[in-house]
Amino acid sequence: MTVTAIITAAGSGRRLGHPQPKALVRLHGTPLLQHAARRLVMSGQVDDLVVTAPAGHERAFRTLVPEAIVLTGGATRQESVAAALAALHPEADVVLVHDAARPLASPELVSRVVAAVRAGHRAVVPGLPVTDTITAVDPSAEGATAALGTVPRAGLRAVQTPQGFDRAVLDAAHLAGRDSGTMATDDAGLAEALGEPVWLVPGEESAMKVTTARDLALAGLLLDEGA
Repeated sequence: MTVTAIITAAGSGRRLGHPQPKALVRLHGTPLLQHAARRLVMSGQVDDLVVTAPAGHERAFRTLVPEAIVLTGGATRQESVAAALAALHPEADVVLVHDAARPLASPELVSRVVAAVRAGHRAVVPGLPVTDTITAVDPSAEGATAALGTVPRAGLRAVQTPQGFDRAVLDAAHLAGRDSGTMATDDAGLAEALGEPVWLVPGEESAMKVTTARDLALAGLLLDEGA
């Protein structure tokens, strides 16, 4: 099987407090995009890389990841992934979709996801057990609101990336999502909407998502500790 990794990197750095795209923000002197790309390659599982970039920053991204195909991303993550899928080599059988905002996902995690897809699971995500108590609320409520009931956390997982797919499943999921107007927060959600079972492999703390300045500081601590 030929494995292609799509790195979604078209997001802004606004919530990080940076004027530049998030993928260009530096963690210990190295842009988040490079951290993510290097770990994918270090897994030994990835044959090709495709990166989605914010409009106007394609040249900078090509300089950072010269081995990758760099495309202009869409207005949403879903549109960016769809654009990347259209550019994949015809022989790509397995597709990983990874967020540049998760720069410290380990090569071992990448290998676990790919191994699960190769074992016959056509949609695979890493997940971590949820440690907080979770309760349901009315999503339209503002301010103080009544709790609708605690959700047992033993059966919950926080989903991470990279997410792995049989290429045909991911193509079909995005096509169906486009035709139906379905918007999902990740590619696994599109696969679920298609009726495809999604399988989980163990995630890891180091695959945390960098969204705020506090997250960036925490990622720095994890890197110091050998992540």
